[in-house]
Amino acid sequence: MALDDSFTLTNGVKIPKLGLDTWRVCDDEVGRTARAAIGLGHSHVDIA
Repeated sequence: MALDDSFTLTNGVKIPKLGLDTWRVCDDEVGRTARAAIGLGHSHVDIA
């Protein structure tokens, strides 16, 4: 899988196949981790 591969959602929006999942990140670090990832260019971050 190439890093620029994406999925197209039913509304036509494309999202990257590769994303950052934060389920193992401590609750008090999720915000900092997500901000750092976005600052590095990530556009698919799951912080649910």
